[in-house]
Amino acid sequence: MGFKKKQMLGFGLILLFLAILLSFMMITLNNLKSSMTEIVENRYEKVQASMEIRQLFSRSDREILFAANDANKEERAKSLEIINENHSLIESKIAGLSGTLNKVKAKQLLKEFETQYASYSITEAEIIQKIQAGNASDSLSNLMDDQREKRTKVISTMDDFKDYQEGVMKDTLNNSKQTYEDMIGFVVFAVILSILVISVTVVWMIRSTSKDLLSITKVINNIDFKNLSVVPRVPVRTNDEIGDIARSFNDMAESLEAYNQKEKDFTEKISEQNWIQTRVADMATMYQRIVDVEVLADRFITRLAPMMGASIGAFYVKRGQGDDMRFVKLASFAGDGKDSGRREFRLGEGLIGQCALEKKSKVINDIPEDFQLVTTGLGEVNPKSIVIAPVVFEDEVVAMVELASLEDFTQIQKHFLYQVLDTLGITINNVEGRMEIERLLKESQAQTEELQAQSEELQSQSEEMQAQSEELQTQAEELRMINEQLEERNRETEDKSKELQVAKLNLEKQAEELKLSSKYKSEFMANMSHELRTPLNSILILSEMLSDPNESKLNEEQQEFARVINSSGQDLLTLINDILDLSKVEVGKLEVVFDEMNMSELPELLHRNFDHVAKKKNIDFKIEKDKNVPDIFFTDEQRFQQILKNLLSNAFKFTEKGSVTVQIKKAEEENVAQWIQTKGASNWVEIKVTDTGIGISKEKQKIIFEAFQQGDGATMRKYGGTGLGLSICREFAKLLGGWVIVDSEEGHGSTFTFFIPSMPEGFKNVGEAIAASPEVAAANHDESAAPFDNQKESDAGINNEESPNEAKPFCNKTVLVVDDDHRNIFALKNALKHEGMKILTAENGYECLELLEKGNNIDAILMDIMMPGMDGYETMTRIREQNKFENLPIIALTAKAMKGDREKCLKAGASDYVSKPLKLEQLLSVLRVWLTD
Repeated sequence: MGFKKKQMLGFGLILLFLAILLSFMMITLNNLKSSMTEIVENRYEKVQASMEIRQLFSRSDREILFAANDANKEERAKSLEIINENHSLIESKIAGLSGTLNKVKAKQLLKEFETQYASYSITEAEIIQKIQAGNASDSLSNLMDDQREKRTKVISTMDDFKDYQEGVMKDTLNNSKQTYEDMIGFVVFAVILSILVISVTVVWMIRSTSKDLLSITKVINNIDFKNLSVVPRVPVRTNDEIGDIARSFNDMAESLEAYNQKEKDFTEKISEQNWIQTRVADMATMYQRIVDVEVLADRFITRLAPMMGASIGAFYVKRGQGDDMRFVKLASFAGDGKDSGRREFRLGEGLIGQCALEKKSKVINDIPEDFQLVTTGLGEVNPKSIVIAPVVFEDEVVAMVELASLEDFTQIQKHFLYQVLDTLGITINNVEGRMEIERLLKESQAQTEELQAQSEELQSQSEEMQAQSEELQTQAEELRMINEQLEERNRETEDKSKELQVAKLNLEKQAEELKLSSKYKSEFMANMSHELRTPLNSILILSEMLSDPNESKLNEEQQEFARVINSSGQDLLTLINDILDLSKVEVGKLEVVFDEMNMSELPELLHRNFDHVAKKKNIDFKIEKDKNVPDIFFTDEQRFQQILKNLLSNAFKFTEKGSVTVQIKKAEEENVAQWIQTKGASNWVEIKVTDTGIGISKEKQKIIFEAFQQGDGATMRKYGGTGLGLSICREFAKLLGGWVIVDSEEGHGSTFTFFIPSMPEGFKNVGEAIAASPEVAAANHDESAAPFDNQKESDAGINNEESPNEAKPFCNKTVLVVDDDHRNIFALKNALKHEGMKILTAENGYECLELLEKGNNIDAILMDIMMPGMDGYETMTRIREQNKFENLPIIALTAKAMKGDREKCLKAGASDYVSKPLKLEQLLSVLRVWLTD
């Protein structure tokens, strides 16, 4: 049975028992309700009605006695009226009871009461007639006696009726009590039974589940992580979710074994390559200072044979051309004189001649018994393997090598031989060239002697030269004509030079236009930054105020709306900053400041900023740092942390389950060199960010580092984002001298590797600070240096922050807000009023100066920079020109964020500087410094 079916069966049984218990309780309570309803609404009403009839009857009887004996005429009339009213009421009560009775005996008693009351009523009517007629007292006395006798019977019958109803009511009450006691007993029994059944069900579920889990745990504990060549498997006993876990583990074990085998194969290949390269280098060193082919052949075969494990060998060099071409043996290894191989051969003669003809190597493992024996001091041994290989230079065989071994030649030995022979042809050609030069030198010496003998002949020929001078004059005329042609060509060259000069001027003009276009682009980006940050400032401040649960009067849903608005505003601000940073990188003017940072604090910093994200998504977050990573590292800490933040944010965003792992280790320079130049770095650090998320397909791994690119449209719709994070990561990494690479498989997670150098001296061109990127320059001054959430507050507010339990420090402080944007005025006005401040507003510099002249006792000014009419710079300058405002705090606010704005504001008279969009805590921290001093 599957795990899910077990759960459903167990909880189904529990719900079934609970349903039965509740059904019985509902039925019992319904019966109890019916009994109580009968007691209260039926029996009690009948008893009450009988009591009322008796009271009316007794009152009528008293009125008759009063009318018959003591009453005067008026009182008698009133008594008779009461008697008639009571009679009508009694008849109506009897009629009402008659309709509600459901017991036979009760109906009989009521019928008897009606009969007796009717008789009593007749006697009562006669008495009333006598009283009204004023007849003698004797006859009235007889009627009164008869009336008393009937009255007694009526009262007795009514008492019997009341007693009967009370008895029925007591019986019903006793039945209700018995029903309640039965219900309590059953409920206790049912609860005990339900507990037993639920306990048995839970124990069954836990035991069946834990048994399978323990088997999986036992297998996992038995894994030898030092040797992953053989990983134990989990037996699959069920087809439920636990069975799926076991199958997944077995698949993982198979993958680990395959990966371990690949790692071993790779290590073996690297070792083989090292072995080959070392010996190839030894052979190349041996070639130096050899000027004779025979010496080369002897040294080569003597050095090569032991490296190849050969027991015998021969080296042949080509001699002659055309039909006379042959290969002559110049050197051998371990030969026995005349019988150590053929002395020479031609193309196509034997296997070695055929290999020379085809320019191919051949390995022979099936050696005939009569082959050349390997001779030792003790005897002779047949070789087991022979290799024949040509030495090729410029597609021509210049030598042949043949080696024989007592063991089969290995694949690595063959590769080594082929690599050595690739360079041997060049070496042979060089040596033969040197020999040819030496031969030519000797010939030139012999020719010098011949030239001396010929000098005498030359003297005799001088006369002939005189005759030839006339011919030279003729040739001089020809040369003059040639000079004229050259002058014509020079003029053409000068014309072309002038054209090149014009083209150069055009290029300079285009460069100037390009520079101007770059300036316009920078100004546009700066203005767009201002236009985007200005409304964003109001959105962030007001949404932050509305989302504060301690201060906001909104309900929880409305506060959540405000938090969503604030979060969206922060995302928009991040997007604006990313676009501006990318623009700065594109023009190559992003400022980087290389300084030392503490790498030992990096794991704690990452945990502090991303543990809550991992906890929220229920993902494992692990950081592994090798001990050999240096604690002190020289780089731009802000850009470094921004890269890690982007990589980790991507990892968490695209990972729904599993883990995110950060590995920090010291990188080998040889490994880094295949990606980027490594000159100038004292050491390298490699940081890997690995996730188990959706992964990236091979064809998409190149475009994800381009701006505004993601894996595909579905990824952007599901996970969001702009596609700038990885582009900024790679560009920042290049600025820091590092690089970012990705290794991923779709559906199996991704690994981003960040190589970064430690640069104590920085780059030589790092002094070229930002000059042509004003649109993002202010981020270097006013936005926090570190991209993580543990940013430090502004310098002005760190040491002056008050405890939240202290009284508000801004009460009765007057602040003048100068801004041409009504949205910012509204936001700042509400935010600062909430802190107890008095707010005055001005829309430009002129209004500000007028308010100051009126003497409003202003404690501080929040001054926007970009305003129509008189901007913030001029306004601050005019304020400072007045001695009485020399110490008035002025906080400059701007959303344009141009390079040098901070220094320009302070120079104009600002006390402090804050860039938009404002962070309310930062603004309050700055105000706290200037208003609580």
